[in-house]
Amino acid sequence: MTTALSTVTSADPLVLYGETFASRLLLGTSRYPSPRILEEAVRQAQPAMLTASLRRQNMSANDSPNRFWDMLRQLDVPVLPNTAGCHSVQEVITTAQMAREVFETSWIKLELIGDDYTLQPDTLNLVDAASRLIKDGFKVLPYCTEDLVLCQRLVDVGCQAIMPWAAPIGTGKGPINPYALRTLRERLSVPMIVDAGLGLPSHACQVMEWGFDGVLLNTAVALAQDPIRMAGAFASATQAGRDAYRSGTMTEQHAAQPSTPVLGTPFWHQA
Repeated sequence: MTTALSTVTSADPLVLYGETFASRLLLGTSRYPSPRILEEAVRQAQPAMLTASLRRQNMSANDSPNRFWDMLRQLDVPVLPNTAGCHSVQEVITTAQMAREVFETSWIKLELIGDDYTLQPDTLNLVDAASRLIKDGFKVLPYCTEDLVLCQRLVDVGCQAIMPWAAPIGTGKGPINPYALRTLRERLSVPMIVDAGLGLPSHACQVMEWGFDGVLLNTAVALAQDPIRMAGAFASATQAGRDAYRSGTMTEQHAAQPSTPVLGTPFWHQA
């Protein structure tokens, strides 16, 4: 059965590195109350990809099954490995290469942390890390700040999509620098997925209304009182924001404008 939502998304797919995805929501897989709730949240949200860290894999014991990885396989959603926790370019390269073998994918979410307190990306070395990964055959989605020059440099070295933050990871503050984000969207034409800092479905809807191509979130769903229902709320809000952007919003006015036509009404009603 084809739903209205699936009809819209199939007609307007997210395209990353030449591959299409029906959903514009990407979902993280950590901090959920239980594996069952994670599984149900994923089924409710129907995301384009699931992010997962190599550090969640049990690689030390070949005879011990990894139930987390087995569950992800059963969900039948593409996995986007990340290099979470890496603090140097070489650590990123090594982790990415290991993730490619474990997850059997060339997709990688590049995370190179420069500050442990804010978890802000290392903007000085991020471009070099991205360049080396791309030369090694990876499809790189770099987690970055909303800095225009940094994002342009990432595009220049071959990143076909970027992932600027809305706010520091896990804060739930929503877009703390709307001007920079909107400027970024106006200046760069590559797909952009807002990653980190979104706390409410309205935050996701807002950045999608600005023209961003997708959102990636984890904590806002995983730590909700009802993660399953919240996953659905974010999926709906993301699509609503996309629909609003494509529809073309009205121009903001500085004064009240009558919504009821005045043509044909008595002149004293028009005074």
